[in-house]
Amino acid sequence: MQRPIYPSFRSVLADNDVVRVAGANHALGGLLAEEAGFQAVWSSSLEVSASRGLPDASILSMTEYLEAAANIQKVLRIPVVADCDTGYGGNLNVGHMVHEFEAAGITGLCLEDKLFPKMNSFVAGGQTLLGTKEFAKKIKIAKEAQASKETFVIARTEALISGLDVDAALERCRTYADSGADAVLVHSKVKTRDQVVGFLDGWDFRVPVVIVPTTYPDWHIDDIRQAGVSVVIYANQGLRATVSALRDTYRSVYENGDTTALEGSIASVKDIFALQGLDAWQKLDS
Repeated sequence: MQRPIYPSFRSVLADNDVVRVAGANHALGGLLAEEAGFQAVWSSSLEVSASRGLPDASILSMTEYLEAAANIQKVLRIPVVADCDTGYGGNLNVGHMVHEFEAAGITGLCLEDKLFPKMNSFVAGGQTLLGTKEFAKKIKIAKEAQASKETFVIARTEALISGLDVDAALERCRTYADSGADAVLVHSKVKTRDQVVGFLDGWDFRVPVVIVPTTYPDWHIDDIRQAGVSVVIYANQGLRATVSALRDTYRSVYENGDTTALEGSIASVKDIFALQGLDAWQKLDS
């Protein structure tokens, strides 16, 4: 059975005015995102951590995050963008990270400008940033370490998350772009799009802009496109939907004593077989 041939994230970005990316933490989630029409999958550190029952706080190792991203990429015909947090340590760790993710076929890598160990952006309390020059050095090392011209490095600023203003976010992202970043991700946790729009108004688009509209969910894709955004990541909606669905399903089974009430609304076993590619596997043994 042949492994799927998939395009690089760089080529997908070149072929789409806006790339829509869905968060996932395992291969089945990636398959469902691809089925829905998304052009790429975000191997989310929040989702991968949560799938292990752990906080998104640099507890898991690079190898564990790499395994999750690689398992997703193996079954897809769309690229994976790996949420690589702060690069799993210092500058040399970043170089090693690039080598390992490239070897696993991951063409999109995202690094954020917080200190290691990081804490999830939506956790209450302060977020400590790495110095602008120090993070720019990480980006430079990531680009120098890459072996493939297809590897695409996204520099993510947490300036707005940490309480700095739009000008600070712009200054950081200009430095990151000048250091070789292929795109910048501006992240905000306010409940409106105002900060991100302010960033876009001040950005010169020397490289593409990526956004994650978790706390401002009402921004329609058509308006996002018109604002000049190149990539939008729906980073954790799949995880949140899974938690709700499993909670309701398990409660229903336990409280009702049978599964009759569920059978009309849950996937069939035949559907699962199709997602597994069972027919193709059976042909190998025919």
